[in-house]
Amino acid sequence: MKLKQLYILLLFICSTHVHGLVIVVNENNQIDSLTKRQVIDIYMGRFNTFPDGQKATPIDFPAQSAIKSQFYMQLVQQDERKVSTYWARLLFSGNATPPTTIESVKDIINTVRANKDMIAYIPESEVTEGVKVVFKVASN
Repeated sequence: MKLKQLYILLLFICSTHVHGLVIVVNENNQIDSLTKRQVIDIYMGRFNTFPDGQKATPIDFPAQSAIKSQFYMQLVQQDERKVSTYWARLLFSGNATPPTTIESVKDIINTVRANKDMIAYIPESEVTEGVKVVFKVASN
């Protein structure tokens, strides 16, 4: 019985881990690539512009989604609880605005396609016309 429970747990873990996250922007955005530091600065509220000075509006998945948890663990090696605490402090100080939350990959892609200021993380397998990859999030 314990082996079966372990197998089920392993299947759950594998199904909640998205392989290959990428950062995408609108295909007409002037930015062709970003460094990990630049992505961190945008997603952690340190900068609200791309390196060329154009406004950058990051998009996030909802709280407690597997993709959001994976993204922050890979990007800043912090779980979602720590990232939420970080944002609570920034909001209290009035110094930054957290990323916009959008529910689905499809809606995120449509939003990025419609706006040159948007930046988002999605599974690499979901990249489609209208967006371009500017950074690949490294797996830990």
